[in-house]
Amino acid sequence: MIEVFKTNVRHHDHAAMLIEEIQARFGSYHANFDLEDCDKILRIESQHDICNEFVNDLLRSFGYNGEILPDTV
Repeated sequence: MIEVFKTNVRHHDHAAMLIEEIQARFGSYHANFDLEDCDKILRIESQHDICNEFVNDLLRSFGYNGEILPDTV
């Protein structure tokens, strides 16, 4: 499963810290940011379901916002 979030994360060091937090709390998640994208993309992959609410709560706990981007074909 893959989820893509639009975020307001701007700095690479903040993104690295958030990736560490996500992967520490959700061991099966593989996360990465694309801060060059205008939507400051957070992409999460997992073999299991991804709990969007928990990811958003984690982002908010560090002062960031996340919004799931809809799948488009």
